[in-house]
Amino acid sequence: MLQAGSSLLLAIDFQGRLMPAIEAADDVVLNASRLARAAALLDVPTLWTEQNAAKLGGTVEALAPPADAVVHKMTFDATRAPDLMPRLPEGRTLVVIGCEAHVCVLQTVLGLIERGRSVAVVADAVGSRRRANKEAGLARMARAGAQIVTTEMVVFEWLESAEHPRFREVVALIK
Repeated sequence: MLQAGSSLLLAIDFQGRLMPAIEAADDVVLNASRLARAAALLDVPTLWTEQNAAKLGGTVEALAPPADAVVHKMTFDATRAPDLMPRLPEGRTLVVIGCEAHVCVLQTVLGLIERGRSVAVVADAVGSRRRANKEAGLARMARAGAQIVTTEMVVFEWLESAEHPRFREVVALIK
């Protein structure tokens, strides 16, 4: 079960020059936005990565993370970027979203699992240029030990109860 107090949202490479090539990119970005806003309301820390930003641009404007929440990288596996692992507190489940599911998301998730981290990958908030690549990436992550979840699963698990003081605000994000 995911809990807001022991999660961290990790957003991989939602970049301007990459997103137009992603299948169903609008839906992927919408779900990423819902999760980022829910995380902010529920005090779940969020980190963003950008792959080779000089070539692929920064994170898309619709998501616009604060500059101090962005880790720049050149490696596909973000765990190999010197600035990422020190920013991931032990004991938190890493809720992973991003692109591409079969490249940077996959390699980062495998790197996190290899380092003993608990990982949940949000299937409707990850994307690839081709559906087959996304499906293969998700299947491989699941076989490696990642939980495969959806945006709504994450949001309702973070809330835990309809009595949560922010219930209405958070549920409004997914309606």
